[in-house]
Amino acid sequence: MTENRVLALIPAYNEAAAIGKVVTLVCLHLPVLVVDDGSRDETAAMAEAAGARVLRQMPNQGKGTALRAGFRQALAEGFDAVLTLDADEQHDPDEIPLFLNAYRQGLADLVIGQRTFAEMPLVRRTANTLGTVLFSWAMRQPVHDNQSGYRLISRRVMENCLASQEEGFEFEVEMIATCVREGLKLAWVPIRTIYSGEKSHIQPLQHTLNFFRLVWKTRRATARRH
Repeated sequence: MTENRVLALIPAYNEAAAIGKVVTLVCLHLPVLVVDDGSRDETAAMAEAAGARVLRQMPNQGKGTALRAGFRQALAEGFDAVLTLDADEQHDPDEIPLFLNAYRQGLADLVIGQRTFAEMPLVRRTANTLGTVLFSWAMRQPVHDNQSGYRLISRRVMENCLASQEEGFEFEVEMIATCVREGLKLAWVPIRTIYSGEKSHIQPLQHTLNFFRLVWKTRRATARRH
């Protein structure tokens, strides 16, 4: 049996301080493609020095757009899946085998790292808990962690997500709805919850408005299917 080809895909924006260490550790498991989303610092140079290939998109266009750029590159190069993780050390590269094992055992087309909300700072704990409740309501099924960026995404999921118009973090939420809508399998693996005071690139008001828009859109779509 041919081994599935998996590419690590890391979207990054102004992460020069952390990206080198992240790439070095991820390279122990998988080849790495960093999508530099219009960084104004040395993110691209640090990533390349650590062993990653870098795809640059200018100007800054958002995480969703960066991920789709990475998807197109991975699909063009014949990869069977990508493993996405953040550039700011919130995800532990030593947990990559958890995702690879779940995928290679045929458990799912989309494997998402499930965090423990109780271990998050209060503001993020509240936001993630509320978001999970609302999106589970929209999906009409339990969704354990809709905003975790640590995930294994199969070729079929990538192909179905290329038409998305979501530019920011909402793309990852929409990806779950797309997976379920297309009848593809969704699974979860427990991961460490890591926060060390890093600055978030999320714009709270805009993200909240976009998230509620996406929740309502998803709820209407699932209502039609039922």
